[in-house]
Amino acid sequence: MAALRGKVRSALRLSARPPPRQMWAMSTDQIILFTLFGSVFGMLLWGKFRYDLVAFTALMIGVVLGVVPTKDAFSGFGHPATIIVALVLVVSAGLVRSGAVYLITRTLVDASRSLGAHITIMGAIGGVLSAFMNNIAALALLMPVDIQTARKAGCDPGLSLMPLSFATILGGMVTLIGTPPNIIIASIREETLGEPFGMFDFAPVGGITAIAGLIFVALIGWRLIPERTGKTGGDTLESYTDYVAELTVPEGSKQIDKRVSELYPDADKNDVAIIGLIRDGKRLYGTSRDRLIKAKDVLVIEAAPEALDEFRAALNLDFSDAKREKVLSMASDGLTKIEVVATENSRITGKTASSIGLAWRQRTILMGLSRKGKQVKTQMRKTVIQTGDILLLLAPQDTANDVVEWLDCLPLADRGVSVTANSKVWPAIGLFAGAVALASFGLVYLPIALGLVVVAYVLAKIVPLSELYTHINWPVVVLLGSMIPLGAALESSGGTELIAGALVDLTAGFAPWIILTVLMIVTMTLSDVLNNTATTIVAAPVGIQMAQSLDVSPDPFLMAVAVAASSAFLTPIGHKNNTLIVGPGGYSFGDYWRMGLPLAILVVAVSIPAILVFWPL
Repeated sequence: MAALRGKVRSALRLSARPPPRQMWAMSTDQIILFTLFGSVFGMLLWGKFRYDLVAFTALMIGVVLGVVPTKDAFSGFGHPATIIVALVLVVSAGLVRSGAVYLITRTLVDASRSLGAHITIMGAIGGVLSAFMNNIAALALLMPVDIQTARKAGCDPGLSLMPLSFATILGGMVTLIGTPPNIIIASIREETLGEPFGMFDFAPVGGITAIAGLIFVALIGWRLIPERTGKTGGDTLESYTDYVAELTVPEGSKQIDKRVSELYPDADKNDVAIIGLIRDGKRLYGTSRDRLIKAKDVLVIEAAPEALDEFRAALNLDFSDAKREKVLSMASDGLTKIEVVATENSRITGKTASSIGLAWRQRTILMGLSRKGKQVKTQMRKTVIQTGDILLLLAPQDTANDVVEWLDCLPLADRGVSVTANSKVWPAIGLFAGAVALASFGLVYLPIALGLVVVAYVLAKIVPLSELYTHINWPVVVLLGSMIPLGAALESSGGTELIAGALVDLTAGFAPWIILTVLMIVTMTLSDVLNNTATTIVAAPVGIQMAQSLDVSPDPFLMAVAVAASSAFLTPIGHKNNTLIVGPGGYSFGDYWRMGLPLAILVVAVSIPAILVFWPL
C-alpha cells in the first residue's frame, strides 16, 4: 500500500496543475453535458422509466449532439468495470448452484436462536458473502433463508430483513468485487493515475467500517425498526404469508345453491377468509355472503398457502383455471407450490400472468397474490404485478426451478436450489479462491481471472451453458456501458473540474479532512436517491479534481467516494437491496431512515479517521 501511495504522489507531481477555474464561464459542451446529467438524475428520481433506458437514451443524445465522440459511444460496454460486474454475477450464480453457499447457511442458521443472535449471525454471513460476490446476489440468496427462519421462530421478518440488507451493503465495501462502486473507482484510478486499486486495497477502510456497522445493526439498529402489531395494512407476518386467491365451484359441486355464508364454518375451520365472489368474470359487490352459489362461480379467499390447499380439498373446489390445473396434474412428478417475490427485473413485473403466457408457456398457475397495503380486486391472471409483490405459484414439481429462473423472481421457500452434485461444492470454491488469489498478487488481470472461472464453471457444468447469460443483470450492464462514456466526456470537457472547484470554494479555509468529509456526505446523499453506479461515475473524477486542487493524494478522496456511494441506507430506492425487501418486510418509505440515519452517521465517523490512517492526505 505504501508503494502504491508513492507511485500516486509521483504521478501527481508530474501532472500539470489544473488551469484556473472560471466557475460561471461554461463551454457549450459543458452546458450540454450538465443538462444531460441533470436530465438523467431527474428521470432516475422520477422512476417512470427504467434506469438503463434513461442512461442509454442520454448516451445517444450525447453522441448526436457531438459531446461524446462517435468512436467512444460504445466504449463503456468493453470497459473493465462493466466486464467485471457481469462476470461477478455469473461466478456468484455458480457458487449458489454448486451448493457452496447453502452449505454455509445450513450449518450456521438456527431458528431456535433469539432475534438478536439471529440478526448477528445472518448479518455476519451476509457481510462475508457480499465481500466476495455481488451484494445484491448475496441478499437474494439469504433473504429466503431469513424469512423461513423467522417464520419457524414465529418472528416478524420485518425486524431482520432490513438489518440483513444493510449488512450485505456494508460487506460489499471490503473488496474490489463486492460492489460496483469499488470496481468503477478502481478502473477510474487506473485510467487517471496508471494503476488500479487491488483486490484488498479497500479492506482496511471498508473492513473497519463494515465491522462497526454490523455491530451497530446487530446490537442497536434492529431495535429502531417500528414494531408491527395487529393484522392490518400488511404490517405483520400474515401480510406476506396470506394471499388473495381464487377457487372455482365445479359442475355438480355440493356447494351449489348454498349461500356464501354457509361456507364460513368450513372457512374458519381451515383458517380461510372468504372475501368475495366472481360471477361471469365480474366481481360482485361486497362479500356476497347472502348470494346463492352457482356452478363456475369463483370464490375470492384470503389464506396461507397450506390453508388454501386444505380448504380447496375439503370443499372439492377447483383452481380458478381448471383446464390448466388438469394439464398440471398430468406432470410426472406432481405439483408443488412456490412462493416468489417479484423484483424490478422480473419478467412478470408490470405485466399480468396471462399476458406473459405463464400457464401455457410454463404450465404454471398464479394461485395467490400478497401485496402490502393494497387489496387485490381483479382476477389473479389479470392483475398487473408490481415490484415487491409475493406470488403463490402452482407448478410441475420437475420444472419448478425452471419456472422461477424464467420469471427471474426471488424464491421465498426452500426449493432445493442445489441442482448440481455436492461433489462440485469444493471445486467451485477452489476455482473462485484461486482466481481471487491470482488477481490479488497481480499474477493475472482480474477480468481475465474471473473469465477463467466462468469458463471452468461452464465446462464443469456448475453453471449450465443454457443459463450462462440469464444470470447477468443486463440493465446494470447497459447502465454502466452508457454512463461511462458520458462520465468520460464530462471529465474531458472540464465539467468535473467545475464541480470540484465549487466544492473546494464552498469549503475554502477548512482543513483537507473537512473537505473530504463534505465530499463524502454529498456523495452519500446522492447515493440515497440515485443509482450508486451513476453516483460513482460522477463523484470519483470530482474527488480526483478536488485532490489536485488541494495538492494532496487523490486516494483518500476515492476511498471516501467508494464508502459513501455504497452507503445508501436512508431510502428504499437508493440501493437495489433496499428495494428488494420492501414487500416481504412490509416496510414504508419512512422506515429506512430510523435505522439508516444513525448508521450513515456512524459510517462517516468511522471511515474518515480510517481513511486518514491508511490513505493519508
